[in-house]
Amino acid sequence: MGFDYGTRRTGVAVGQRITGTARPLTTLGMPGGQPDWPAIDRLVRDWAPTDVVVGRPTRMDGSVTPLTAVAEGFAVTLGKRYALPVSLIDERLSSREAETELRRQRGNGTRGPIRKDDIDQEAAAVLVRDWLTRTTHANTSNHSENP
Repeated sequence: MGFDYGTRRTGVAVGQRITGTARPLTTLGMPGGQPDWPAIDRLVRDWAPTDVVVGRPTRMDGSVTPLTAVAEGFAVTLGKRYALPVSLIDERLSSREAETELRRQRGNGTRGPIRKDDIDQEAAAVLVRDWLTRTTHANTSNHSENP
């Protein structure tokens, strides 16, 4: 399960290791700038993820932003709250990639208008796909690990 954390909205996506795919799931509001824990509780209960991915916001040069520490704190809380491994992944350009994908879908007639919520969800899916690609590659590169 992946989260594109934001102070107004947080996109959520789910992925599948076997197929290496991810899909947007939902966008959660951030009441008072805080995570909607009851909604996250339901998602974790319903989807039973084995890992969690959280986007780590940085500037284009890789330096931290005011949101970096907040997203990192969210990641730590997720790990403790659900006793799941949490990976932070660089989210630079994930929203741009998400918007490009949504525009492609709109252009070929497979989707309607694009809303900010859609971009947030798709950005979370981008993060999960990136993570799946990295972990799959790492696992196939490490010959000492069993498949």
